[in-house]
Amino acid sequence: MLTYSKRWPERAFDILNVLVLLALCIMTLYPFYNIVITSLNDPTDAARGGIAFWPRVFSMENYKVVFQDERMGHAFFITIARTLAGTATAVLFTAAFAYGVSKTELMGRRIFLMMAIVTMYFSGGIIPYYLVVAKYLHLKGSFLVYIIPNLFNVFNAIIMLTFFRGLPKEIEESAKIDGANDLRIFWQLVLPVSKPVLATIALYNAVFHWNAWYDAMLFGNDNLLTLQQILMQIISSNSNVSLMASNLGLGSVSAQSLKLATMVITTLPIVFTYPFVQKYFVQGVMIGSVKG
Repeated sequence: MLTYSKRWPERAFDILNVLVLLALCIMTLYPFYNIVITSLNDPTDAARGGIAFWPRVFSMENYKVVFQDERMGHAFFITIARTLAGTATAVLFTAAFAYGVSKTELMGRRIFLMMAIVTMYFSGGIIPYYLVVAKYLHLKGSFLVYIIPNLFNVFNAIIMLTFFRGLPKEIEESAKIDGANDLRIFWQLVLPVSKPVLATIALYNAVFHWNAWYDAMLFGNDNLLTLQQILMQIISSNSNVSLMASNLGLGSVSAQSLKLATMVITTLPIVFTYPFVQKYFVQGVMIGSVKG
């Protein structure tokens, strides 16, 4: 039986690769880890600094203030509802557009593509965008303001378009022989075999909706507060921190510690979601971007 052993230069190269990647991994993860342990430390003690590897004085006061804020529970619901509804509708809408323009027999497909691509490079600006959404579509103060303006993204459509062009035409031809129309082919044949690219676009949209706060600031109200908008309010203003802490009998909570706790709460859900779609994410990007 033949055995293969690497020579010492190859082993040295492998060891160097492992060390470099390990160092990069630590540099990437440590800032977030430091935020977590600092948020779990007593706020007064954390102000002295020097927290490196674990909380020096463990405390949950920061999270008590955040979770007992009456706005937080409602903001969680709005953010989750926005993420789920916005992701599902955006993926379906973008997939329908990409599938349509992927057909060479579609009349005017070049015009539709050109109109979409132009929006990647030119924008009307914030004021025209606000007027269209608030004055003409009358979406200000409505939950649909988080959904309808974000239904379509050109970059995502191009990825899907490239993927759909690579699908075997024989699948659709055989279905049409059996009497299936285009809508049935799209729903029952194309979408089930497009899980990698659909998961990729779904992840893009989910991250966008979870992290969005600007449209909530422009068009939302107190009933449409999102987690990121609350975080922005905490970061930009410290006036409510002492009031929140005193109402709960937690006078030691500081603005900085409350910011860290809110950052952890708003970040963890999307971090935990990524591993479940990672295998589809890598495959979908490669298939949707490189045709071969």
